[in-house]
Amino acid sequence: MASNTLRRTVPVTLALAACLASVSAPAFATPAPAPAGVATAAVAAGQERVVANLERHAQELRSTVPGGPSRDLKALSAMTKGATIVGIGEVTHGSKELFTLRHRMFRHLVQTQGFTTLALEATWSAGVRLDAYVRTGKGDLRTIMAEEFQQSYGSWKTQEWMDLYEWMRDYNRTASRKLRVMGFDIGDVHPEQYRRILAWAEKHEPSLEPELRRRYAGLLALPAGVEERMNALAALPAEQRAALAGDAQAAYRLLDDSGKVSPRVLQEARVIVQMSTMYALDGAALHRHRDQAMADNTVWWQRHTGTKTVAAAHNGHIGYVSAWPDHYPVTQGAVLRSLAGTSYVAIGTTIHSGRFRAIDPKTGQVAVFDTGAPVPDSSEAVLDRVRYRDYYVDLRRAGRTPSTRAWLDTARPTFTIPATYVPEQFNRPLALGAAFDVIVHLNRVEAATPLP
Repeated sequence: MASNTLRRTVPVTLALAACLASVSAPAFATPAPAPAGVATAAVAAGQERVVANLERHAQELRSTVPGGPSRDLKALSAMTKGATIVGIGEVTHGSKELFTLRHRMFRHLVQTQGFTTLALEATWSAGVRLDAYVRTGKGDLRTIMAEEFQQSYGSWKTQEWMDLYEWMRDYNRTASRKLRVMGFDIGDVHPEQYRRILAWAEKHEPSLEPELRRRYAGLLALPAGVEERMNALAALPAEQRAALAGDAQAAYRLLDDSGKVSPRVLQEARVIVQMSTMYALDGAALHRHRDQAMADNTVWWQRHTGTKTVAAAHNGHIGYVSAWPDHYPVTQGAVLRSLAGTSYVAIGTTIHSGRFRAIDPKTGQVAVFDTGAPVPDSSEAVLDRVRYRDYYVDLRRAGRTPSTRAWLDTARPTFTIPATYVPEQFNRPLALGAAFDVIVHLNRVEAATPLP
């Protein structure tokens, strides 16, 4: 699909939804013929050893439902010990148990390890509104979600996510250490974000305000609604998008050079640069820029607030390597590791099969689909042979056994399901051990519950 067409239909892609229609289906190497029965027996024996070792290290997950006892998550604390940022991925953007599982794990990390921030694959502007709600109760949660989670962010407008925010709000009513929300994605900027910057300038550095207003005029002239604004920006001629990005960069330099701006205001201006620059890029450069920005924003928040942070995004962002390296050359997880070192821990999710909500490319509407069964010799086909229905396992520890390390380091078909229904792209070559520190494997998931 041509990039201009793609930009108009899906200007900001959540979790690897762009370019996929034009990506060839993965080809997996076929081993050279061996004497009858020998290769099959050797592969089977090797897989048995891998399954047995994974089973020794696996921790049974007794529930994906938030609340209740969390004794089965005790081992998670050891796996994330010393981490200041924990990424918890999702293999689809639309499955109920993946959302409720993350909610449950976040609660556990809050209650046992002092994590307080939930960082989302949503815009900075959306994060500001959600943060105000969970801290103070400001605004109506359903309205905030309806207004912010539009266009490709519509995956987050579900009952499961609403339940999480409501729990955070209830927790904050009595907690001395408040839970926070931040959005690290860059698909949109709400007009209020520009106004906060202009209000700071008017109060603290009035000489800057007229030039800042001039530089932001084109972006402020975009439509009011999230979906309309994203579509309008994506539809502009390339030269105009580049000019808007240049104006945003000039505004940022103006603030930075003043030497007086607060770190928060400067970060909001930086996000505007990130957003406008993304719309001026195409293809792999766009996705490299986006994941770099998402990591930068997450680390900025963690360091400036001093809060331990759970980053919530698709597996394709949270992990260290990409399942689509030609189109998504650098992941958020890889940048987080480079910036935060081993204080970042990547937790991926795998599923044997299940239902999920995704955009139907034929209609442009969200519908419910099923993964079908995993292909033979896939990651899921082996993982599902562990005796527990649902479990989690530290791949770093399991990989100390050479045969398991070899299996983990070998790219094999692995469910990596984008937000757009492109079934020929479901099974991507991915080495789990290179992508994640920990995985949670669920046997079966169901579609998330959309908010009316």
